[in-house]
Amino acid sequence: MKSRPFGATGILLPVVGQGTWRLESAPRPQVVRSLHRGIEHGMTHIDTAELYGRGVVEEVVGEALAGHRDSVFLTSKVMPEHATFAGTLLACERSLRRLRTDHLDLYLLHWRGEHPLEETLRAMMTLRHEGKIRHFGVSNFDVTDVEEAAAIVGAENVACNQVLYHLGERDLEHVLLPVCERLGIAIVGYSPFGSGDFVHAESPAGQVLTDIGRKYFVSAHAVALAFLVRRSSLFTIPKALDLGHVDDNARAGELTLTEAEITRIDWAFPLGAPLSRLPTL
Repeated sequence: MKSRPFGATGILLPVVGQGTWRLESAPRPQVVRSLHRGIEHGMTHIDTAELYGRGVVEEVVGEALAGHRDSVFLTSKVMPEHATFAGTLLACERSLRRLRTDHLDLYLLHWRGEHPLEETLRAMMTLRHEGKIRHFGVSNFDVTDVEEAAAIVGAENVACNQVLYHLGERDLEHVLLPVCERLGIAIVGYSPFGSGDFVHAESPAGQVLTDIGRKYFVSAHAVALAFLVRRSSLFTIPKALDLGHVDDNARAGELTLTEAEITRIDWAFPLGAPLSRLPTL
């Protein structure tokens, strides 16, 4: 599994991690097995949030991390309605209990809400000072929001911006990605397969991924992931329950596409015109 520096943190993080959104209804043993399989492959960045299943997913992740905590880079998120200064501190404590750990490696504001950003970030700084989190960042922040966060605490303290990013939704490449790269803030793409339609081999665009995958003996999905982490600022966190899918995601973390292959994919899945606001699911 390829690793690279994660923003300004100085930490080497695998380019492909593991997401956990919407896993609250999945059988717990299956979730635990899939996360363990990913860890075995080096997909040690595990992302969750208090929002997911109202804490249920954090509990399952905590179960999966028993005996593996020291080898994992663990991320969780605070909901915007909890993101006052005191509310952020309390939300973090609840997440730590559910995750059965004494610290998070990364804590994110899930999206921008009504509470002053200064309060939330001051709480993040406090949590870091207390050793309850190692790093903090943001999620679903557009350009002006990222720049505001960087102005409040310094760009070097904003580890990442986690945003929607897949081959059918590349809007962040217009402005947000260059701005984050200039500030030294990593981009973590969530839902990297979108609805999954773009990997259908029957479509001309899907055929491009399939053709490239044949060369490397990997799936179209793996090629899509490899494209999404083609730049040094990019990371991704696909979700998988099936062990075969976990293995497939891991193969993407070993794959380096050629410039010609990147160009083919770029043409097959055009960037499109800039949107007026950052897309989210």
